Amino acid sequence: MAQSNGKRQNTASACAQLAAPVAQQMGLELWDVTFEKEGAGWYLRYLIDREGGVDIDQCEAFSRQVSDLLDEADPIPQSYTLEVGSPGIERKLTQPWHFQRYLGRPVVVRLIRPVEGEREFVGTLWAYNEDGTVTLRAGEEQEDEQLEMVFSPEEIAYVRVYEEF
Repeated sequence: MAQSNGKRQNTASACAQLAAPVAQQMGLELWDVTFEKEGAGWYLRYLIDREGGVDIDQCEAFSRQVSDLLDEADPIPQSYTLEVGSPGIERKLTQPWHFQRYLGRPVVVRLIRPVEGEREFVGTLWAYNEDGTVTLRAGEEQEDEQLEMVFSPEEIAYVRVYEEF
C-alpha cells in the first residue's frame, strides 16, 4: 500500500487511539483514520462501521464525542476539518485485518503504473502476506484455469472490495 509520510501517519495513529474507546463504547468498529492535505486544507477522516452499517445519526454522535476529545487532547497543531463517515460497500482495504476479513471475496487492485496497459485488476483476494503482498485469482472456478496475480505493495495504489451492480 502507498505509505503516507511519518508525521501524517503518526497523527492518524494518535487520533485513532484517542477515538478507539469511543467507537468501542458505541458498538462501532473504527475502520480507518486518515489525516490528509487536500488543496489548501487538512482533513481528519474517521471511517466507522458496524454489523448492518452505520447511519447519519451514529456518525453525528461519534463526531460529537470525538470532537470533544480532540479539543481536549489537541493532537493536531494546525487547523483541520473533521469528517466522519462509513467506509461504504466498495471500501478500501488498508490494514492487515481488512485483508484477512475479505480473503476469498472479490476485490479490485489499482496499480500506480500500468502493467501491459492495465491499471485495474479484479479477482478473488487469495492471499495477503505480512510484507503487504496481495495475491488475486481470476478466471474460471476450476483451479487449473485460474490466473494468479501477485502485486507488491510498491506497485499498489489501493485495494477495494469489489461489488458488481
